[in-house]
Amino acid sequence: MIRPRLLEWQWSDYSAKHRDRINLLLHIAAVPLFQIATIVLVVAVVTGSGYAAGLGGLGIGAAVVIQGRGHRRERERPTPFSGPADFVSRFLAEQWITFPRFVFSGGWAHNVSRSR
Repeated sequence: MIRPRLLEWQWSDYSAKHRDRINLLLHIAAVPLFQIATIVLVVAVVTGSGYAAGLGGLGIGAAVVIQGRGHRRERERPTPFSGPADFVSRFLAEQWITFPRFVFSGGWAHNVSRSR
């Protein structure tokens, strides 16, 4: 199930769940990896390239694993996923909207500067 008002809900405590320095540094690398891999996967589907699809899938998988390990370092962890639709919708929203918003609003830099 996709959460109602997902973006508002996700943003409401995003900063609190992204305070660990290592997690923040992992995110700043893994989110662009996810975005690029997603674009590669879409292009692969359109062009029928199995090789590109494999690269895109590998990049997406790596980004998910990297961020999951980063989140384990946080004192305040994300709300557990309620199912596959919740995972996909929350993860896509975080990668394409919420994390970039966090960076461009200055939240990422603020939390990095305050982290140990």
